[in-house]
Amino acid sequence: MIRVPESQRVRDALENAVLDGHYRPGERLDPARLEEEFGCSRTPIREALQALERSGLVQIRPKQGTYVTELGISEVAERFEVMAELEGMAARLAAGRIERESLADLELALAECEEHAISGDADAYYYANARFHGIINDSCGNDYLRQQAYALKRVLQPYRRLQLRVPDRMRRSMAEHRIIADAIARGDAAAAEAAARDHVLVQVKEFSNLVRTWRQLSAS
Repeated sequence: MIRVPESQRVRDALENAVLDGHYRPGERLDPARLEEEFGCSRTPIREALQALERSGLVQIRPKQGTYVTELGISEVAERFEVMAELEGMAARLAAGRIERESLADLELALAECEEHAISGDADAYYYANARFHGIINDSCGNDYLRQQAYALKRVLQPYRRLQLRVPDRMRRSMAEHRIIADAIARGDAAAAEAAARDHVLVQVKEFSNLVRTWRQLSAS
């Protein structure tokens, strides 16, 4: 079993707390209180907050503290649209450039995704899913594209994790992964690009529907 770093564990928990509404937009996050809540030292708290700032979930204000922010659905959707184009392009290029060893790694990542989908572990699935897409990005042969894709993925991580909570989403995500992998394996660049792009655009709809449902429940 892969050991999850303390800062990642804290980051995931904080992401969930912010997105679930446990911490509200504009609320100040007290590091001392978070240390007590998560039973850890200041260092993983600081690293987790810095990561959340990069994703846009919090703002670190000098001499004031760390405050919860919130991206609107339309702002998140715009970022997903850009991510869809980047991942589509990466898949298209990878279809003509991927090495045999990387294809084998892609199948291993798929198997890991399937294992976590069956167990219902959405967080573990997310990180296996990230490895799957990382292999494609690393195989595209374009370092600038890879860097831009990774930068945007860091911003979208909390929202991509969140949409995996939608019922049956992991199973459908697995099916989408299989289509992408098969297209890359047979060198079908157009099919790989379309499948990878659609895979990301579906996540916009899943996330938007989930947030609207939560807001309706909160208002009732």
